Amino acid sequence: MKSILSILALLIVLSSCTQDAQLQSDVQSYLDTYTKEYKDLYYTSAKAEWKSNTYIMEGDTLTKKATEKANEAFAKFTGSEENINTARKFLKKKEALKPIQVKQLEAILYAAANNPSTVADLVKERIKAETDQVEKLYGYDFQLDGKSVTTNDLDKILREENDVAKRLAAWRASKEVGKGLKDGLANLKSLRNKTVQALGYDDFFSYQVSDYGMTTREMLDMNKRFVKELMPLYRELHTYARYTLAKKYGVDVPDYLPAHWLPNRWGQDWASLVNVEGINLDGVLEEKGATWLVEQSERFYVSLGLEKLPQSFWDKSSLYPLPEGMPYKKNNHASAWHLDLENDVRSLMSVQPNSEWYETTHHELGHIYYYILYTNPNVPPLLRGGANRAFHEAVGSMLGLAATQKPFLQGLGLIPEDVKTDEMQTLLKEALNYVVFIPWSAGVMTEFEHELYANDLPEDQFNKKWWEIKKKYQGIVPPTERGEEFCDAASKTHINNDAAQYYDYALSFILLFQLHDHIATQILKQDPRATNYYGSKETGAFLKKILSPGVSVDWRMLMNDALGEEISAKAMLNYFEPLMDYLKKENEGRKYTM
Repeated sequence: MKSILSILALLIVLSSCTQDAQLQSDVQSYLDTYTKEYKDLYYTSAKAEWKSNTYIMEGDTLTKKATEKANEAFAKFTGSEENINTARKFLKKKEALKPIQVKQLEAILYAAANNPSTVADLVKERIKAETDQVEKLYGYDFQLDGKSVTTNDLDKILREENDVAKRLAAWRASKEVGKGLKDGLANLKSLRNKTVQALGYDDFFSYQVSDYGMTTREMLDMNKRFVKELMPLYRELHTYARYTLAKKYGVDVPDYLPAHWLPNRWGQDWASLVNVEGINLDGVLEEKGATWLVEQSERFYVSLGLEKLPQSFWDKSSLYPLPEGMPYKKNNHASAWHLDLENDVRSLMSVQPNSEWYETTHHELGHIYYYILYTNPNVPPLLRGGANRAFHEAVGSMLGLAATQKPFLQGLGLIPEDVKTDEMQTLLKEALNYVVFIPWSAGVMTEFEHELYANDLPEDQFNKKWWEIKKKYQGIVPPTERGEEFCDAASKTHINNDAAQYYDYALSFILLFQLHDHIATQILKQDPRATNYYGSKETGAFLKKILSPGVSVDWRMLMNDALGEEISAKAMLNYFEPLMDYLKKENEGRKYTM
């Protein structure tokens, strides 16, 4: 009897294995078919977008129509009811599937949730509303003293002007755009929520968070932890800024920072409060020329043991400003492109021989090498992306930072070996960028957009909530009363057209310092504040290890495997530790309000 039962059990197991194998085969067949169509449509869309960004001619409607048509075809495919139903059907049996198959099916559903054909009219309405909102934002005529000005003009005043009245006028002018965007933002909140709710998400915020494999609560808690970890240092910076700026403007020290005192419209970057003397690359870089900057950036990555860029990169990229007299324009904002999810990698830049573009070329090529490394047989095209949305930016920024540290520059002969710099002022300037950014990104933007989408923030409370959160996280207050006729949050581009994922930038800064600290201390055995990555094959091997998997492994597992730790602001704190002691001495006897 026992032998009969054993045989029956064995037969059941064998039958189950056969069924699992057949299911996996069916899923793979579907994934292969989907991927082929996805790649073709993605490439067509990307090429159309590339032309839209590199060939901007007044009166040209054909390029715009071609881009719209390509994007519509891509959206129609990814959001098709057939793909939604098929992916859902297979995911009901995900325990029998390979993990890599499950990840691809989940990626298919995530892509579908932004344009589900099950609510096609709603999607169409949302796309039109987004287009209208962006046109209002970018087409707005900013006015100062009755004259049209650009945002660059307003930014220049906030960076350089010492007259508080003129600063206030510029700041107010920069916020007027929000008035006309308020109703549109309320409408977009509703449309975005309804679109993703059609595929089972609670709201648009939770949809965006799900891309990290996290719940909304986990994401919020993680960002609040970053703010809490950095708050002691931010408190010192906040106090330093209050006293320094009060002295500069000749007024009493306020408890909180008036928004118009700061050199940035949103108070997200205070770095221009400090000027560090001793390192000026512009002269030597101008002599070397723009081409040298890009080629030197490639030499840096090759020195780490990575391959030379494919010839197609040089043939197809748009790397330099257009020659004078050209009948068309191009987008001058730097970006990296992976057009076909295979070997067509390009960069769109307008490189000029100066220090800003020196850092930018290293940053953008960091993205390009990330594309190249995860384009391998072990990573299906649907999973060829950063380990999470923040990882790409973290890697680019880290390599840009590494290329600007003093030993690196000295190794290239860009600055003299005996150059003298004020290291503390350098650290202070860096902290006024990196540290100051965290309460803004992980705190203000993240909490406001959570309130907006997840808690359905009423339109008549937009501005009140915005300034409550600004004071809570940044210690920044409006210069005068800001009623609900204003919508100051909507003056920030990302609130309108890159919604509910600003925490990506916070994570990228945290990851940047963790990765850099590991390379500096564990591989190079150098001070993280003074490194030289150049020529380190071990550093290159580490980069290959963490970049090659793309999205095929969970980013938290990748962190633990590569660094032996979870994501944390500890490395950033360690980097700025000498500054903490300096600021405590500077702030001795001063009043703290954060």
